[in-house]
Amino acid sequence: MTAPHTSSRGPARPPFSVAGRTVLVVGAARSGRAAAELLVSRGARVTLTDRASDIPDADRLRRNGVVLDLGGHDAARFTGADLIVTSPGVPPELPELVAAGAAGVLVMGELELASRWLQGRIIAITGTKGKSTTTTLVGKMLEASGRTVLVGGNIGVPLSAHVDQSTPETLHVVEASSFQLETTDTFHPWIAALLNLSADHLDRHPDLAAYARAKQRVFANQGPEDWRVLNADQPETLALGLGAAREVRYSATGPLDQGVYVRDGIVRQRTSEGEVALVPLGVARLPGRHMTSNVVAATAISHLAGASVNGMTAALAAFTGLEHVMEQVGEIGGVRFVNDSKATNVDAAARSIESFDGVVAIVGGKYKGGRFEDLAGPLRAHGRAVVAIGEARPLVTAALTGVVPVEEAASLADAVRRAHALAAPDGVVLLAPACSSFDMFPDYAARGRAFKAEVEKLARG
Repeated sequence: MTAPHTSSRGPARPPFSVAGRTVLVVGAARSGRAAAELLVSRGARVTLTDRASDIPDADRLRRNGVVLDLGGHDAARFTGADLIVTSPGVPPELPELVAAGAAGVLVMGELELASRWLQGRIIAITGTKGKSTTTTLVGKMLEASGRTVLVGGNIGVPLSAHVDQSTPETLHVVEASSFQLETTDTFHPWIAALLNLSADHLDRHPDLAAYARAKQRVFANQGPEDWRVLNADQPETLALGLGAAREVRYSATGPLDQGVYVRDGIVRQRTSEGEVALVPLGVARLPGRHMTSNVVAATAISHLAGASVNGMTAALAAFTGLEHVMEQVGEIGGVRFVNDSKATNVDAAARSIESFDGVVAIVGGKYKGGRFEDLAGPLRAHGRAVVAIGEARPLVTAALTGVVPVEEAASLADAVRRAHALAAPDGVVLLAPACSSFDMFPDYAARGRAFKAEVEKLARG
């Protein structure tokens, strides 16, 4: 099943050039800023527009030749551009973008733009939950096996910032969100993995079917020389695995006739030629029962890409997880605190709650779809109480009252104090919001840092 180490970039296409062209970049988050600088370096006349009046790195962008148009959008810049590049947070339905498309302006996302200039092969990982952990672990497994690896995309460094470092030997391990994938056209992963699918981002996508179609685009340009990796434990992903690529399935729950699975505490691969042991799960130091699926997925992907058994095992043994993902924050008076701020949808929050007993879950934020009622089962089995925060407080309270005690908090500081009292003497305070952070914080990372800061304050008394 291991793929040969030969280039797989698909059919040759004419070099993509922006030299001398007028390009508008929409959205000044990390991806937009990286795209603007990349475009300038490739000879384009670049304007970066954002509705915010103050953005990071403004002085550097200007020094590098990027024109900034802040505090709103000038419709004439959209229709007058040769090319428009969007950040993932910019919805395709933005009226100025729709008008530009109608006028014949080429519009693409930052991921699509960067991928057109990469020399190395792409390993793309998407899914509703677990993709950051899986992407990071794949990168570490390949690095430990001696491969040249760059990890980025929706996690860490935008793909545009990797273009100048890309060589034919580079493996680009890319976390790809639905927002990024829905604006792709020629994006061509050598290995594409869909980890799982559940309701998420329904404040952006009109329904679950549209969200699924965006995820499915990760396979759109694959050919028979490529690989797709699917989760056999979730039929929803199997139904989306269409196209010409060769298929590998994985399971964290039971053996497969062919694929990657767990038996007797060891991740194994079975093919028509027999079975081989890959990685012992006992070396893993990741908290949470659901993390096993991420480990099996990462092993399947890494093995396909040429990682060695020793490299995969060493990387897993050294990997303790990501910040804001089931992060052990501390203990106060017998009560443990866990930061899972990245659990921004209901399904991810449910898996978090199931990982502990005596849980007091801090839930809420900006609602983006899903049913809070789906947390009832995990809370009955593992929960002690819920503290509701943010704009979604009334929804959380209505859905979970009667399942466990529910209290509402006006701030995260108040939530941490209330949760600590409810979890005493031996419970777990778990930040598992099941919502985005944008009502109270700039992003999930800021929310996670604020949670940790409040736990520190509480510990100091």
